[in-house]
Amino acid sequence: MALLEQSIPIRVRYPEVDGMGYLHHSRYLQYFEIGRVELLRMQGHSYADLEKAGVFFVVAKAEIKYRAPARYDDELTLVTQLIKATAVRYDHSYQLKRGNTLLAEATTTIACVDRQGELQAIPDWVNAAKPPEPGTIT
Repeated sequence: MALLEQSIPIRVRYPEVDGMGYLHHSRYLQYFEIGRVELLRMQGHSYADLEKAGVFFVVAKAEIKYRAPARYDDELTLVTQLIKATAVRYDHSYQLKRGNTLLAEATTTIACVDRQGELQAIPDWVNAAKPPEPGTIT
């Protein structure tokens, strides 16, 4: 069960596709980052403000399973879930869909580090944000 979940629309833009018109495989990681940043924003945190406070998140692990291609101008839905939280890391899962077609599913682990890149505990105030009331998550 997800601790938090959010869905956002993403339209495939022209510079994101390869010569055959397919979404380039490297762009999926960028989409997943958008999902993580928006999930933080939903909790009331701006990633820019976290960085100003000395809280940084780095990707420690990423795994993607590509199921079907996306093409230029496709309207996609990205579902991002926070599936595990520890003192120093968050684990997320993602589903990228076009309608009911699953295009990719992925997981990432992000670790909290300080300005020097040293592992640090996620500050309590980051975790203190209350999730939205049930039924308000899209």
